[in-house]
Amino acid sequence: MNDDDLPAVLPTLLPRLWRFALRLTQNQHDAEDLVQRACVRALERRAQLQPGTSTLSWLFSIAHSTWMNELRARSIRNRGSMDWQDEEIESFADPAAHNPEIDLLHRQVINAVEALPDAQRVVMVLVAIEGLSYREAADVLDVPIGTVMSRLSRARLTIGQQFSVQSSPAARKGESI
Repeated sequence: MNDDDLPAVLPTLLPRLWRFALRLTQNQHDAEDLVQRACVRALERRAQLQPGTSTLSWLFSIAHSTWMNELRARSIRNRGSMDWQDEEIESFADPAAHNPEIDLLHRQVINAVEALPDAQRVVMVLVAIEGLSYREAADVLDVPIGTVMSRLSRARLTIGQQFSVQSSPAARKGESI
């Protein structure tokens, strides 16, 4: 793909970029702003897209660095915490299924991923949800591949421990039959 193809390809990548931005920012308004800024930046700098580079990974990298810059700016402005809480924005449950147990399990998994530290959550989203390879995730985040593997391992361990505690016999003793 050359840089002239980017305007034609960009609309097809927006759903995945939006999902990534939403998981990264954990806020609908911030995600909307981030997607817009990332797209503008990508179009302005499309000549920097190297041949053979995944356009999606390149966009994720732009979105990630844009978000990190925003967080630094907020910190400087002493606005480290968000002033509002958005209601649940999206559910990964199949809307046609309407299975409350599956919906609950999906919500628990989403909550577990969202509760991870930022560095682990971003790696989990890139690898487990977006399907990037470890190398691609390392390139997006501009970290060594070992760091990606370590963060992903810790994230999986943390989530696994949460679910093993929830389903252990000791945890179920408090449940009434």
